[in-house]
Amino acid sequence: MNKRVLILDDDPDILQICSIVLKKKGFDVSTLNTSSQVIEQVRSYHPDVILMDNWIPGPGGIEATRMLKLAPETHDIPVIFFSANSNVTQLAREAQADFFLQKPFDITELEAIVQMAINQKVSA
Repeated sequence: MNKRVLILDDDPDILQICSIVLKKKGFDVSTLNTSSQVIEQVRSYHPDVILMDNWIPGPGGIEATRMLKLAPETHDIPVIFFSANSNVTQLAREAQADFFLQKPFDITELEAIVQMAINQKVSA
């Protein structure tokens, strides 16, 4: 079974680009343009990794990531926090994300960090 990636971003271009790239790598991809109901969405989809935008509508990327990390059934899913903010490292730490990716990013960076997150989950 293919690994599942859930992408949360309000930018349709980012969702499309990430989906195309990750599907070509063999991942099943689902996208959301809001972080409202994030716990329920994650429970329903069962992703192996989550890409979380900082400025997503709903509770926002930081709060949505914290909620995922506090919930027993979702806390072990690796979250890659991605943002165009210059302080993405600090934001990811504040959100308790496992990884971060600075926007704009290179396609190979996206592929590599998603694979790294998948590998971390497998070895955990």
